[in-house]
Amino acid sequence: MKTTYEPIHAKQVLNAVQSPAMPFDWSINPYRGCQHGCSFCYARSTHTFLGLDADDTFQHRILIKHNAPEALEAQLQRMLKSRNGLARLGKVALGTATDPYQQIEGRERITRQCLEVLAAYRIPVSITTRSPLILRDVDLLHSLPDCSVNISMNTLDQTVWRSFEPMSPAPSMRLRALAGLREQGIEAGVFIAPLLPYLTDSEEQLLPLIQAIKQADASFVMGSVLRLNNAAVKSWFFSALRDHYPRLTERYARLYAGSASAPKLFRSEIADRLEALLQAHGLSSFKPVAGRESHDATPYDTHSTEQSPVQLAFDL
Repeated sequence: MKTTYEPIHAKQVLNAVQSPAMPFDWSINPYRGCQHGCSFCYARSTHTFLGLDADDTFQHRILIKHNAPEALEAQLQRMLKSRNGLARLGKVALGTATDPYQQIEGRERITRQCLEVLAAYRIPVSITTRSPLILRDVDLLHSLPDCSVNISMNTLDQTVWRSFEPMSPAPSMRLRALAGLREQGIEAGVFIAPLLPYLTDSEEQLLPLIQAIKQADASFVMGSVLRLNNAAVKSWFFSALRDHYPRLTERYARLYAGSASAPKLFRSEIADRLEALLQAHGLSSFKPVAGRESHDATPYDTHSTEQSPVQLAFDL
């Protein structure tokens, strides 16, 4: 399927996040659709809001918010004139729905231009990506008042990676990106997400990944088990599962029967396994994604709960 790129005009790009489960209040996604084509991506459903399909169309029809930097600056100017100014923003998260450093960013540079605007207004930023292209923008990351990067990966297994993430950068490239960011003094860690039941959640799978993350000097690590948040996403993921791991189809069907999440006990067992490995390797499991500083408690606030941060992440 040939990939097409379509410029769209965005009225605004800074979006308020209403869900109390999310540890950030504002997000920016410079693109709709994602060339990485991850079969488990919850954001596939966003294409259906535009009357598009959540299948291969999500990977091959990329909508580019060509005026995103201008729209962002206009929004920030309006906020400056409001009663609370920019104080209510807190940290802004980039890459909450689609990867801001997917392949087309190398040419379009929309993400970079948005970061330039955020840096000019001294707004802290959290970025989630699978791409080493983020190293291009280290100069801008240094210019932000507070910046953290979340490298997303869930396995070092080449077969599993290619089965579910057909066009994403290799795990080895992501580890090099992580190490490069840390060498430049950027706070950067890993989201081990999604953990795929029976495929990437065992100690045999997690141990070499944790060791590689430790070697790359990660600032923090967090994990979460696969969620299939709607029928379109679930259907597409199961299609990939049948193609590559048909023996697991029935087990997944039982695990996700009538729910977007695996049972809590199942997730807790994986969380405990991951927590034990992190502790054994001296890795921190605490890092807010993009801080809801104005809230009394967040899912990542270790002062408001006796549960470990890893366990809390698995409970979201």
